[in-house]
Amino acid sequence: MPSGVPPEVAAIRTEIRRFLDTPDVSGRKIGNAKYGAYVFYDYDGEPIYVGQTVEMVRSRIGRHLTNQRTDAVAMNVLDPFEVAEIEVWPLYAEDVKGDIGKTLNGIEYTVFQKVLRASKLGAVLNEKDIPRTRLVKLPRSYRGRIIPPELYQLRKHPDTRIARRASTIANLARVISERNVSKGLRRTLLTQARRLERLAAERLAEFAEDYPVEKEGEETGEEVAE
Repeated sequence: MPSGVPPEVAAIRTEIRRFLDTPDVSGRKIGNAKYGAYVFYDYDGEPIYVGQTVEMVRSRIGRHLTNQRTDAVAMNVLDPFEVAEIEVWPLYAEDVKGDIGKTLNGIEYTVFQKVLRASKLGAVLNEKDIPRTRLVKLPRSYRGRIIPPELYQLRKHPDTRIARRASTIANLARVISERNVSKGLRRTLLTQARRLERLAAERLAEFAEDYPVEKEGEETGEEVAE
């Protein structure tokens, strides 16, 4: 009986494992950290989702990106297809002092503020508010691409991403229309729409020279009544 996943899916999962096997300065695999914060980036390097985990970095990221469902994926907040890079701030159990919940909240909020400053839209897709805390010193981060070279240019094509983004928006809007949802989910819908508009505008601009705008007074081939 047939088994396994399509080759491109297998290739991406291999890249995810390779990234999570990255050694830190002490030789520990970053994906094996018990705790941590993480950010997903799209093909433009734009931050799109921020999270934290207490279940091991490898497990949490795997559930987001390899079809082991999470709320963000199930609710059409996050499309795994859009994730091109990951950045993680690993935190190991032996390095934690004090309340882990407060520690992680501080790291996640500080990361959140960091990526908002870097975002062209000043927004990410998180549907839930990230608890406000004081800013803290972050542990060292590790960032890497999870799409193999042979797939990267194909998936990066703007028309492909426009189609995916429009589909995600339609699915998210359907969820909102059928349920009593939070204000945060409606905010995510607006952010997705802004992301789509920006990408579509950038794509159209690439063809601007094909559609010259006639200046006032130029001949158009039509008679003008006096």
